[in-house]
Amino acid sequence: MYKEWIFAVVLLWTSLAHAQTSTSIFSNDRLDNYASVVTGIGQLTQGGFNIEANLFYKRLVVDYSHGMFLNLANADLEQGADLEQGLSFRLPWTTGFGVGFRFTDWLNLRAEPKWHRFEAYQTTPEGIQEQVGAYTTFTMGLGLYANIRPFKKMNNFLKGITIVPNVRWWPRVSSTLENDQLSYHNAQTESTATHEARQIGLGNTPFFFNISVGYSITF
Repeated sequence: MYKEWIFAVVLLWTSLAHAQTSTSIFSNDRLDNYASVVTGIGQLTQGGFNIEANLFYKRLVVDYSHGMFLNLANADLEQGADLEQGLSFRLPWTTGFGVGFRFTDWLNLRAEPKWHRFEAYQTTPEGIQEQVGAYTTFTMGLGLYANIRPFKKMNNFLKGITIVPNVRWWPRVSSTLENDQLSYHNAQTESTATHEARQIGLGNTPFFFNISVGYSITF
């Protein structure tokens, strides 16, 4: 399933980028100065949402994003200790900013420090959701973004529509847990279990992709 999604995102990204420009990656074409607000589709599939504000000025790009109410049910987890221990997770917030460089009007690379709040839950034999711990992780990584404005040459409200396929690599640098581990009493096995602080990406890795949609205003 993950491979199919990756292929679909890469195909969409490539198609939109080709339609947007045929110049080299370090294009000397005009760089529009604009601000945009977008929201990620991926967060909606996890029962939450995020909002991201971007500023593009000459070669510089800066952003701030904040996500809320994300959920990882046990059935959605990858093979590993968290799945076997019956854990599920809620992310009440994930936040941070990015600073980057614009290669072209549509393609940019950003360095992105981010903070993510995890709440770990287990289901007791009585069917009660019980929190077993909470912690915050800090990630520091990169994001490659294609900011596509397919109607930017039009002179009506459609010109601001923005589609942003992106690929991100956010490895966990640290967490608020000692040795990045949480020990708790597992209600299913009636013994002490250990949970390792999660990575933020797909399948408990630092890697993930998304598509954001929103609106841009040129200035």
